[in-house]
Amino acid sequence: VDKTSELDRYLKDISSRADLVRSRVVDKKEDNLLKITTDGRKAALDIRLVEPNAGFTYQSKVARCAENVFNIYMKTFLDKSTQLIFCDYSTPKGEDFSVYKELKMRLCKKGIPEKEIAFIHSYKTESTKLKLFKDFNEGKIRIIIGSTFKLGIGANVQQKLKAIHHLDVPWRPADMVQREGRILRRGNKNKDVYIYRYIAEGSFDAYSWQILETKQKFISQFLNGSSYQRSISDLENNILTYAEVKALA
Repeated sequence: VDKTSELDRYLKDISSRADLVRSRVVDKKEDNLLKITTDGRKAALDIRLVEPNAGFTYQSKVARCAENVFNIYMKTFLDKSTQLIFCDYSTPKGEDFSVYKELKMRLCKKGIPEKEIAFIHSYKTESTKLKLFKDFNEGKIRIIIGSTFKLGIGANVQQKLKAIHHLDVPWRPADMVQREGRILRRGNKNKDVYIYRYIAEGSFDAYSWQILETKQKFISQFLNGSSYQRSISDLENNILTYAEVKALA
């Protein structure tokens, strides 16, 4: 997805914030690199998560995802094939803007019945989740939107699964394996499946995919017993350094 002027301006603001943090002009409780990293990832997902006054644009992940989901929905209308959308940030809470609610609204506007779209977060107990998964496998519910934690582990939803969509990037390679393990799974009746990864150009997505690749490369080298570096930086550290923030901005 092409970078918008709003995202470009926000990244410049993030660069200025990093300068203030580094020079200790602001208190760490007010602003710090963890907050900057989180805001950068939110902006890459949808600028409205950090700039509430920003408006909807078709040059966004939500818009592109809605188009792809609807096109597949129509192509597989008779087969009642299903789709999963993964998003770890901006889960549906209260009345505030969320990517989940925005995406559902866009899909309903295109003509998908509301009853065929589900948020995994609305199903609190194991029994209700099992009923949801049963309806999904039967094609009564066609789209589930959820996080890696709630939908990526232990969900047997593969029977009619045609596509999965990654709106954001998880921190660990294992999380990506869990997400894609929902569709690349024995028991899926679809011969061909689709995996979409949505990336905002020139955003923190670049860093997120890079750190995922670095972790996976090290893990693969270690497990294969091939030559690998003797020491690594803390790969569980999910905070950008000052230099990384500046480079991305």
